[in-house]
Amino acid sequence: MNSSNNLGSTGNFIHSYINEDLKGELNKLHTRFPPEPNGYLHIGHAKSICLNFGLAKYYGGKCNLRFDDTNPSKEDEEFVNSIKNDIKWLGFDWEDRLFFASSYFDKMYEYAVELIKKGLAFVCDMSAQQIKQSRGSLTEPGTESPFRNRSIEENLDLFERMKNGEFADGEKTLRAKIDMSSPNINMRDPVIYRIAHMTHHASGDKWCIYPMYDFAHPIEDAIEGITHSICTMEFEDHRPLYDWVINSIDFEIKPRQIEFAKLNLSNTIMGKRFLRNLVETNQVDGWDDPRLITISGIRRRGYTPESIRNFCDMIGVSKANSVVDTAQLEYCIREDLKPKVPVVMAVINPIKVIITNYPDSQTEMLEIENSPENESLGKREVPFSREIYIEKEDFMENPIKKYFRLFPGNEVRLKGAYFITCTDVIKDDNGEIKEIHCTYDPATKSGLNFTARKVKGTIHWVDAKSALPAEFNLYESLVLPDEKSETGYRLNPDSKSTANGFVEPYLKNTEPMDRFQFMRNGYFVADSKYCKKDHLVFNRIVSLKSSFKPISAE
Repeated sequence: MNSSNNLGSTGNFIHSYINEDLKGELNKLHTRFPPEPNGYLHIGHAKSICLNFGLAKYYGGKCNLRFDDTNPSKEDEEFVNSIKNDIKWLGFDWEDRLFFASSYFDKMYEYAVELIKKGLAFVCDMSAQQIKQSRGSLTEPGTESPFRNRSIEENLDLFERMKNGEFADGEKTLRAKIDMSSPNINMRDPVIYRIAHMTHHASGDKWCIYPMYDFAHPIEDAIEGITHSICTMEFEDHRPLYDWVINSIDFEIKPRQIEFAKLNLSNTIMGKRFLRNLVETNQVDGWDDPRLITISGIRRRGYTPESIRNFCDMIGVSKANSVVDTAQLEYCIREDLKPKVPVVMAVINPIKVIITNYPDSQTEMLEIENSPENESLGKREVPFSREIYIEKEDFMENPIKKYFRLFPGNEVRLKGAYFITCTDVIKDDNGEIKEIHCTYDPATKSGLNFTARKVKGTIHWVDAKSALPAEFNLYESLVLPDEKSETGYRLNPDSKSTANGFVEPYLKNTEPMDRFQFMRNGYFVADSKYCKKDHLVFNRIVSLKSSFKPISAE
């Protein structure tokens, strides 16, 4: 797959803005990735990470990691650590530029005081509901607060008393004084500070007033010398307020905000509120559940950082909102793993086969290639004896038309072994198939260039005597396609199933996060949370078949 592995180096509209700016006084690009530490990152954040760090790399600039921790009600150190781990895993490095919005709280307070002194901010006693009602609509102007024309002295006194904890939550706010008749509702005297008597994960109980995101973010960018503040399209209407804050405080460096369309992925849940609910109500196995599209979830699912970067590079950057088919993400992991991982045999839903004419006490070692895609992965020896396991779906007592696998009287090839022919079917008292009896032809051993006859079907197997028991987690979409309920998404009750089968002894030294292609079953990874030497657990990363057809470059 041709990919630059660097979203910032592919042509997109953001480059035209940056190139234009670099022709002027600006001589160095400085971006930032500014997550809020109120949850785990998801695939949409991965796109933003690749874009911000990628642009900095492409232009020889820098990219900061900054936590926008201005809302103590939902923030936690756990989220801070998980975000840092995710960015490192994706392959990016903020070097010594790790920042927190909370580190600037003193400066933000000073800037708020400066706005009051300039007559550009006032303390308002209206409730949140009253402020909302007074904002007007898209067709009607808002109504000015009765407290809008308080004196500078009174506002300074009240704001300091807010800081000192003299008022209850919601009793007062600090609002910017802009224009209640502005066509942009975000400019109608927005709240820039609110009271919240809460302990902050970093600053503790030092503050009981906290800046609003729209006020804090431009200040953070300006303090850090950010040249281009790249964010998603929902902030486009907030750009005038971003610029107003920058110009009203009169920063020397004036960052330029540029918006791009966020990533929407089919049949997934990406909203933090929904993700948090799934985790807190134990509907999933934590933030790293392999069914989630969190970065930690897709990492545990078995996706590689290369596949995620390739995916972000492939979908590109635009201003138009669209939904990307999950099949495109799956295509990227298949293409990445195909030449990298060994192809081994695992039987997920086993049924026993007894080869009646094979010597009862004999075991032979068969040499099988590890990858048809990559000779450098070498070969391995696989034990073969009288009793083996095959997949239940590879046998049919009454075969349908064009069924070329095993059935009574039919001959198939065992991968890397022999031709076998079904001679008998043994059932239990309930009429269920207990075992299948077959004979083998010694002349058909793989590698002997047997040409006397051909078979249409080849099936995989594992040796029953030496096979290792294993648990297989099989995943489907977490949500039902195109279906939502009033409370959110409709979960797919069949999003996870577990099977118990066997793998060949080659996997006895499997470590968590080792990846394999299980022949004809898909790509799998040893689960990072539950896989152990004496209890092998594998997660299916993706099936072998792809519904995504990439556009070939001419």
